[in-house]
Amino acid sequence: MEKFVIQDWNKCRCTSETPAGSPRKKIKQERDEKIKEEDSEDDEDAAFAEFSNPVPWQKIEAEGLDCDYALLFSKEEADCLFTQLEEEVVYATGEESKVQVYGKVYNIPRKQATYGDAGLTYTYSGVRRLACPWTPTLEYIRDTVTKTTGQTFNFVLVNRYKDGQDHMGEHRDDEKELDPRCPIASVSLGAARDFVFKHRDSRGKQSRRQIEPVKLELAHGSLLLMNPPTNTFWYHSLPVRKKILLPRINLTFRRILLDSKRESKTKPDVS
Repeated sequence: MEKFVIQDWNKCRCTSETPAGSPRKKIKQERDEKIKEEDSEDDEDAAFAEFSNPVPWQKIEAEGLDCDYALLFSKEEADCLFTQLEEEVVYATGEESKVQVYGKVYNIPRKQATYGDAGLTYTYSGVRRLACPWTPTLEYIRDTVTKTTGQTFNFVLVNRYKDGQDHMGEHRDDEKELDPRCPIASVSLGAARDFVFKHRDSRGKQSRRQIEPVKLELAHGSLLLMNPPTNTFWYHSLPVRKKILLPRINLTFRRILLDSKRESKTKPDVS
């Protein structure tokens, strides 16, 4: 099994200085200042500024798998963002905390929440979720991801893992609501966890081919871009790790198509 780990931590980009005073106030002030600056610049200057301080990316590739990995936030800012999300995010309870798998209903082995633009819905595992309004911290992280990648996102799925017992089974993010041209941007905060890709042809007892899984360790403050056609050919999971005792929050930013665009969307040829 192949494993990729960023070794040179000193080269990671810090998107801001260590927040002082109230983390929420600091993040809001920085976001407001950036918005004012962008409004005062013309289109050409804004486009240049958007990518004037890029992060050092690591490319991760295999057959049909295309990902980019980087440390997006410094430890200090990642700590601050984690604390803010613990205060702001409201997770689903009751029936909304269950999923349907092969006709059976199960409790989700983690906490989950959905946020995004007004009126957006997302359906997966037999459950339909309505997006809650963006919180200040989620907006800040979304805007940082957009400035770093050049991609826009209108929805985020938040998963909170209390420790290594909480996990996520093998699946693909290939729902019909998602824009197939847009990558899924996965931001990790908290305990580092293993993240495993497995090719669809090498799964189960009836596997047709021998293709090695790809295993990553997603660090605190990191960003993983899952580019097309990764979710067509590869399943991914976050397996149980009993030795992990600390919590982790994962944010997967997505672009959901509006109904009109969804109807005209054509699926890519994967034959």
